[in-house]
Amino acid sequence: MERWSSVLKIPLIATSSNYYRVAASLCLSEVPSANAVFFHGDRVRDTGNTVIERLYDLRKVAEDFVPTVNRYGEPTTSYSPVGLPASSSIVSLLSSFLQEAESLVLKEGKDVCLRSSLAHCPRTILLGFSKGGLVMNQFLSEMSSLETNSSSEDEEIGIIPASKESFLKSVSEVHYVDVGLNSSGAYITDQNVVQRISQRLAGGGSSVSVFVHGTPRQWRDEQRGWIVKEKDELVRLLKSEGENSGGKLQVHERFYFADRVPDLQMHFEIIDVMDVSSA
Repeated sequence: MERWSSVLKIPLIATSSNYYRVAASLCLSEVPSANAVFFHGDRVRDTGNTVIERLYDLRKVAEDFVPTVNRYGEPTTSYSPVGLPASSSIVSLLSSFLQEAESLVLKEGKDVCLRSSLAHCPRTILLGFSKGGLVMNQFLSEMSSLETNSSSEDEEIGIIPASKESFLKSVSEVHYVDVGLNSSGAYITDQNVVQRISQRLAGGGSSVSVFVHGTPRQWRDEQRGWIVKEKDELVRLLKSEGENSGGKLQVHERFYFADRVPDLQMHFEIIDVMDVSSA
């Protein structure tokens, strides 16, 4: 299976001066069954720790995907689905990336099937690490506003969704990866959001699994006790509403490094060791 991997600087919109560092590995020989999109948190500078230096990202994403955050990247109000801002941003970013990637692959003289027409759009797996969990909250809020039959029947189906509605409908997994903030709002705890997602799935939507991964760094932080309380409330809501979805809304909770003293390294190390299986 031939793959093409690269890291590109992609603007969110063509006229923007802000660029995202998009790292991707694309299968060239066949159409993917799923696409995974990973949202990092804040940059951590000059730690001297090789694990942390290898795994941090170069840019915050909260401001472009979650309009209700302040300058510290923390939510100021509840997550609003109006306009589907996170979905609009990711579809724009992925479309621009795919266009640039296709051009580079062709220049290398390789065969490419990046724009194959499909019967069904590949599944989308979303992962939010640290403050990237804010984006997961926003996506869940937007998923809760989606109607089962909201996608256009005339939309061309490719390896990435062409519209914000089809993107939301393609989401099959949402992963919270050691999420935490210095204020409340790390996990969404709005019962209406979870309830509406459950109702949509029961009405014919595809199954969605929510994974909650954590370490003592976040879940045993006595100075920020709201983190584990919010996590517990989200898990409770998902379990409760999952029963009403006909089994289509599921939650998986996983705790790592339970026998270690909390430190910054484990917060990043979870990226390497987390279990994303549904078993």
